[in-house]
Amino acid sequence: MSFAGDETNRYPPPRRRLRLGFVGGGRGSLIGPVHAAGARLSNRWEAVAGALSSDPAVAQASGQDWMLAPDRVYSDYRVMAEREVARPDGIEAVVISTPNHLHRDATEAFLRVGIDVICDKPLATSLADAQDMVRLQRESGLVLGVTYPFTSHAMVRQAREMVRAGALGRIRQVHAEFIQDWASGHADPDFKGAAWRRDPARMGRASATGDIGTHAYHLVDFVTGLEMTHLRADFHICGAPKAMEDTAFLHVRFAGEVPGTLWVTQTAPGNYCALRLRVFGEAAGLEWDQEFPELLKYRRHGEPEQILVRGHGAGMHPAAERLVRMPRGHGEALTDAWANLYTELAIAIEARRSGATLPEGLLAYPTVVDGAKGVCFIEAAADSHEAGGTWTECRWNDA
Repeated sequence: MSFAGDETNRYPPPRRRLRLGFVGGGRGSLIGPVHAAGARLSNRWEAVAGALSSDPAVAQASGQDWMLAPDRVYSDYRVMAEREVARPDGIEAVVISTPNHLHRDATEAFLRVGIDVICDKPLATSLADAQDMVRLQRESGLVLGVTYPFTSHAMVRQAREMVRAGALGRIRQVHAEFIQDWASGHADPDFKGAAWRRDPARMGRASATGDIGTHAYHLVDFVTGLEMTHLRADFHICGAPKAMEDTAFLHVRFAGEVPGTLWVTQTAPGNYCALRLRVFGEAAGLEWDQEFPELLKYRRHGEPEQILVRGHGAGMHPAAERLVRMPRGHGEALTDAWANLYTELAIAIEARRSGATLPEGLLAYPTVVDGAKGVCFIEAAADSHEAGGTWTECRWNDA
């Protein structure tokens, strides 16, 4: 299968770097520095302000680490929103990289003053809050993106375009998994994220399912375009004792009665960050593994396996090729996917601020609706488990 490209499929060049703020992500954070690295690599952002911790001493120390001006280091995100919007050189977007229970309130604080938001997943700890965030975004007209970075890998975009082009035929089954091992033993006291990820008050109704299961859910939704309609979930604690599940097994059904499975665990010793997707159609199958993100396996029934390699040309769809940063043989990985995500978010925010119209289909970053669908998935999984593993409806109602 070949795809033709043209100049309209390229991203527009940046006019300048946009000014970016951060809420959360300071010393001790796992994900904050990853956000910052992706933003820097995109060459479209400059981090200029942050409420990197609610502890003033940690906030100031983190601000020095990030080389922020002292007067733009805050310990209260509400104060940051008020002061930054009043500055002529204030931030133009903010990253919310906090424990989950703060996502909704922090997002609202910035949307209310007219600042675009980039929020960590999951979008919120309840479906009601997620629905409020969709409403707030639509009322404001601002950009509210959600950081599911894995779908910004070039070969995930390639898989999506191949499914859309009919390379698999009608989809007959879908399987996704996300397998880690960090929660197998007792929690590392130096890993602050372990504590809040096991606290229902800060995490929500599910732990591993909300933390990594939402990535698997979004990957399936993005690549296949199939609506998940029902699921049946069993939560388990397979590692050291803890307050919330570290493992979940789900049977799922998609529109058209397409069956599938979704398995997540953080207690599989010897596994690191194995997010995998397999999609099988009536004519062929696709397989992608984020630990080997530059490869996409394509198998037609009765024919030799093809392995597509990230790069320019040679069967790459233009929607995937525009995410390519290096020639084949020069490795790209997750930081490049984060940079691609921050590139698309910058383009969307710059276009909104300038009133520019972008070509249809140019951007595919996760929106607030994608985030809300992920929360709907979490709630349905928790409902099913609490009801003894019964089939439960899982439909996002975008009313």
